[in-house]
Amino acid sequence: MNWNSKLINNLNFGTNINNREAKLELAAMVAAKAKNGETIGFGSGSTSYLTVLEIGKRVANEGLRIKAIPTSHEVELTCTQQQIPTFSFATARPDWCFDGADEVDAANNLIKGRGGAMFKEKLIMAASPKTFILADSSKLVKRLGEKFPVPVEVIPFALSGVESSLLTLGATSIQLRMAGGKDGPVITENGNFILDVRFNDIGERLEREIKLITGVLESGLFMGYNIEVVSS
Repeated sequence: MNWNSKLINNLNFGTNINNREAKLELAAMVAAKAKNGETIGFGSGSTSYLTVLEIGKRVANEGLRIKAIPTSHEVELTCTQQQIPTFSFATARPDWCFDGADEVDAANNLIKGRGGAMFKEKLIMAASPKTFILADSSKLVKRLGEKFPVPVEVIPFALSGVESSLLTLGATSIQLRMAGGKDGPVITENGNFILDVRFNDIGERLEREIKLITGVLESGLFMGYNIEVVSS
């Protein structure tokens, strides 16, 4: 028996999506790749959200049977709304996954994490044989950090120590991300804070160097992953 929840049935996370038409085109392209019996990692963000809706159409119209491993509460709730079965990363491994990005450079390195879900996104991406990154033209950059800072998820108790270590790594600006719908900082699904950190230069070692800081759970740098960029 299902709850038939009005809260879930009436959810709409996509009321203010920039470049919606271009993102819808990408979403349809990736949704078309899903095959019966596959387990798919579902990324977060606006383009991923639209992809969930497109896959939901295939579930309703074609009887598509897949398993989803969602990377955020937003995506999990949308899957439930669209009648897409969800599974935990602890019990299922993806055949492939899709996700969005904030920036993509010429070598397919990424900055992600404006939605705050980079820890689960990286878990899924690292375990997936193939990842499709949906990136409209506004996300393509010549160098990482051109438009957006690097998000860093930090255990609250370690905030000041992590700040000091990031400055040692060459950070030029560090901001504690503040929430829009609550007082105080953004709290991730893991109960942590997010720092938005700018660097003049993002080298190939920086992802690892940030991860080695005690008190850092994960960063939004995704360097050297096996991805295919789907772009308009």
